[in-house]
Amino acid sequence: MNKHRDTTGPTDDQQQITLRGPAELADALPYMMGYHPTDSIVMVALHGDRGRFGGRLRLGIPRSPREWPPVAEQLAECLVEGCERRGARPDGIVVFLCQDPAEGETGRGVMERLRPLAQRLRTACGTLDVPVYEALCISDGRFWSYCCPDSRCCPPDGNPLALAGTSVMAAAAAYAGIQVRGSLRDMEERLRPWPSEGPGGADQLRALDRAGASLVPRILDADGRETVRGETIRLAEQLVRRLAEAPRIMEPARADVQDDALISHDEAAAVVLGLQDRETRDRAAEWMEGPEAAPALRLWRALARRCVAAYAEHSAAPLTLAGWVSWSTGDEPGARVALGLALEADPEYVFARLLHQACNEGLDPESLRRCLRDERDARAAAEERAAAGARAGSRGRGVPGARPPGRRTRRRTARPATGKGASAAPRGPAGPEGAGARARTGAARRSGGRGSRSGR
Repeated sequence: MNKHRDTTGPTDDQQQITLRGPAELADALPYMMGYHPTDSIVMVALHGDRGRFGGRLRLGIPRSPREWPPVAEQLAECLVEGCERRGARPDGIVVFLCQDPAEGETGRGVMERLRPLAQRLRTACGTLDVPVYEALCISDGRFWSYCCPDSRCCPPDGNPLALAGTSVMAAAAAYAGIQVRGSLRDMEERLRPWPSEGPGGADQLRALDRAGASLVPRILDADGRETVRGETIRLAEQLVRRLAEAPRIMEPARADVQDDALISHDEAAAVVLGLQDRETRDRAAEWMEGPEAAPALRLWRALARRCVAAYAEHSAAPLTLAGWVSWSTGDEPGARVALGLALEADPEYVFARLLHQACNEGLDPESLRRCLRDERDARAAAEERAAAGARAGSRGRGVPGARPPGRRTRRRTARPATGKGASAAPRGPAGPEGAGARARTGAARRSGGRGSRSGR
């Protein structure tokens, strides 16, 4: 079960479509989410007399019915409060329960088994004075309404879903360029670790063990940590270039196989372990736009698949980077899936939690992109100054009577007046925009932006 909620807000620039009845609602669900939600509770807020779609929320269906009452209350509160924060309390809600039949089970059996959950959700929303206008179960290619008692339009055996691409919603989505990427299960499968019992998983596990024995003592050493950071970034850059130069394959499964073949077990192990250092991870997060973004996303997916067996928790770092690049490049459904899996691997991974919340609240990723650009530019400027100082020092040592370069540097460099933890990095741009970026960066560091894996 995925315990992390995915929510989305409304978009004002989408084409308006009128949906009439449960059949068109059921057909519209994958276009609203960007994928077919499997094993999911989906709740969609409605606003105004015409029922305009607003915020939406997805959660994996809890396996135990004992979890259903508190989960229903939490979901109803989350959706209503989220809509209120965006400025409008919902006037109604539509509920979808999506689950494939288990072995020997029918779609109707799924519908009856989930009926108490649907009733809990309707009651929880009603307690908040927000009615559930429709509650649908979607299973085995059919749908059922929990709200309509008329067997003439909602027969006991359900109604078949519309054929793919034949509905008004499908036509409008095609016109708007909206794609449905398959099922949620398919999207998650691209990011989940390999089975450890297979040949590839066993070899990768041994490579991770070897890399751990070699890298962890160096990472724990202050001098060795900087060296490992540089090695990790250089190796990751090589892998990004290697993936960018490979032939482009559109079919996802074949593309993943190609990417896996281009990365050796030892290379994957070294980068996975190196990314457990936050400063290294934040450096890697700068590959978020332009021609670097697509191969970087492929690399983070491939590395997440290499976090086998006992190293599953290590996947939080590459999964978070995959979610960040997806969000930065406009793929919000892909971002939510990756960040949800990152929090499944490590619920306390702060960077994933912050990104997940920001993505769900519809914030603009440009503010974070600007912060990362500023840090990259400041680092480049510092490296250039250090190189210039080294060149000047080299020239000064050959001139009789020249001052030692270290003494001149101590007189001219103003030491920061702040206390413990003050940064020695160059300051960002002046003005409100630069101050806001520094404040956000400082807040991220205080809440886990730097340091060891324990606090993330």
